[in-house]
Amino acid sequence: MGNPIKIVSYNVNGLRQRVSQFGSLSNLLNTFDADIICFQETKLRRQELTSDLVIADGYESFFSCTRTKDKGRTGYSGVATFCRVKSAFSSTEVALPVAAEEGFTGFIDRCKRKEGLEEFEKDELVKVDSEGRCVVTDHNHFVLFNLYGPRAAHDDTERIEFKMKFFKILQKRWENLLHEGRRVFVVGDLNIAPTAMDRCDADPDFEKNEFRRWFRSMLMMSGGLFVDVFRGKHPDRREAYTCWSSSTGAELFNFGSRIDHILCAGPCLHQEHDLQGHNFLSCHVKECDILTQYKRWKPGDTTRWEGGRGIKLEGSDHAPVYMSLEEICDIPRHSTPPLSARYLPMIHGVQQTLVTLLMKRQAATQIQSSRISSSFSDGDATIKACSESMKRSFNECSVSRPSTSPSCSLTEEFDSAISKRDENSKDLTDENQGRPDTTMILQSQHTKFVPAEGTKKKPRKSRCSQLSLRSFFQKSPNLSSGAENSSTNASPSQAEPNTSSYSNGSHALGDKSSSPRHCQLNPSAGSQYQDKGNDGLLEREKNNVALLEWQRIQQLMRNSIPVCKGHKEPCVARIVKKPGPTFGHRFFVCSRAEGPVSNPEANCGYFKWASSKSQRK
Repeated sequence: MGNPIKIVSYNVNGLRQRVSQFGSLSNLLNTFDADIICFQETKLRRQELTSDLVIADGYESFFSCTRTKDKGRTGYSGVATFCRVKSAFSSTEVALPVAAEEGFTGFIDRCKRKEGLEEFEKDELVKVDSEGRCVVTDHNHFVLFNLYGPRAAHDDTERIEFKMKFFKILQKRWENLLHEGRRVFVVGDLNIAPTAMDRCDADPDFEKNEFRRWFRSMLMMSGGLFVDVFRGKHPDRREAYTCWSSSTGAELFNFGSRIDHILCAGPCLHQEHDLQGHNFLSCHVKECDILTQYKRWKPGDTTRWEGGRGIKLEGSDHAPVYMSLEEICDIPRHSTPPLSARYLPMIHGVQQTLVTLLMKRQAATQIQSSRISSSFSDGDATIKACSESMKRSFNECSVSRPSTSPSCSLTEEFDSAISKRDENSKDLTDENQGRPDTTMILQSQHTKFVPAEGTKKKPRKSRCSQLSLRSFFQKSPNLSSGAENSSTNASPSQAEPNTSSYSNGSHALGDKSSSPRHCQLNPSAGSQYQDKGNDGLLEREKNNVALLEWQRIQQLMRNSIPVCKGHKEPCVARIVKKPGPTFGHRFFVCSRAEGPVSNPEANCGYFKWASSKSQRK
């Protein structure tokens, strides 16, 4: 007796969104309680494979991402296979693959075509594998293909040709494996509804489509080698759909199609001599069904036309399908293949050699030693400069009392000034007797750090800035305008008396015993509060005008929205996104969910182009 195996296939319509919906990758995977979980349409580029999206405790994962740079195809498609295992090394579990490959042509992993594909050109093989649509895992008893089939509109000849080439090459690969005696499982979103029973609104010519004819030719009922497992277990079940249009709310009336499949080919695992009447479906497939509980719309949700349009429905536009197997024996001991996500560089990191590690340490040591030596040399020069500057009296400093002396700041300008002084010390003459040479240097430094009052850049006013009490008693700018003009036009040697007198004046203003006649209320400080009030009033007026205008536009829009003829309810507006002569045009349709024509509660099919002045012209 063997062990049961459960395989799930699910088009997640964005793995990041599904992980966010369930809270974590582990929560998402554990809800299926499956041994092998195959995701399609992950919408992840290779550089976006982070640990929270690819690594989960108890699972090994294998990814294929899009590699094409074609417009509209980057960050699109993508598949991933997650295998639940107890150990990733030296394991006998069937769920852990013995081999895995990205793509199915052989050119992504080994740059060598697979056997049976000799009739195809290299460019064709590389192109079909460039969109990240397949991961192949070998589980010893069977080879599993996790597929996301291309979609092609009926009038897109380029994509139709690509889709047919994609499946033709796949068919050759499957036939070669079956010829070698292997069992082949194919799971995923193939974007093909094989029969009219698998489509909600199939017309009489539905089954004449070339892709549907190809699909049916692969099945045993048409002389092929594969079994449609779901139809094998439920041959007469109708309205068994796995995909619904999210834009029309078709889930409400189960108006969809069955395009997610599980196919199998090959003999059963029994070893009896007389195997007549045995097949894999009857011997090992216990159940196969659709997990409708994962649908976005749930019974009890508010319908679109009853106010539920603003409610965001979480989930994919597909439902998962699963297959339960039984009597699957263990396989020889093996470890996880190299394609496992645990070995991705962005997860595992890049392996370093011993030589590169030692070189990095040596370089780091040299950089650290150079920083220490430079800091000591800079510190000596700074200490000398500061000690000389302290010899000067406070009145000779041209900085106001609250600020510190610029001569003690560790800046590049000061260092350059010190070096310049050392080079030109023989040529300098002291104009002020009894004062050291550093006074001239510091004075020139001050002219750089503290510019004239008139040339200062005014700070930007902020509505949120708090005024201090001292700001109301600052010296009026009109009283010192003459001093500012004279200090601005003066030479560096003549600027010292003016700046020192300004400094003394600032100290006098700060003194409590200073005369009141030297102080004057600052009119600009008081007017700032008035400006704030005016600004707030103007802001409120603008908001009121904008609100009234928006309400007027909404009223016009409501008046211009037609009502459908079937339900007499306001329609919804849509825009044509398909390239063509009507691209970008607006139109109105019935707001109800899409459903069977026989259902009066479903969409009535009303349609009307939106009239505009530009269109009437």
